[in-house]
Amino acid sequence: MTIKRVLTGTLVSAMFMTLTPISGALAEELRVPVGSQADRGEQNVPRVGTTQASVRASWGQPASVKGPVGEPAISQWNYGNFVVYFENDRVIHSVLTPQR
Repeated sequence: MTIKRVLTGTLVSAMFMTLTPISGALAEELRVPVGSQADRGEQNVPRVGTTQASVRASWGQPASVKGPVGEPAISQWNYGNFVVYFENDRVIHSVLTPQR
């Protein structure tokens, strides 16, 4: 019984040590003042589901295009102050570019 308890205790200690986070690992905290945060409801960016042809008709030619990559095909159109992500021919997300 004693050897079984020692082995069980050692195993539990080893499992605890591997699951315990390293004390030196830190995360950076990002703070954005409320006045500089964008209200997405007031931004003029393409909405989810919009076609590539409609985006091009409304916002013109993008400054740069990346992709398509993968399956389903994902592409990225950069318009300077925002980026539009497409899955195949449809908008899946529009992201505002931070103003620096």
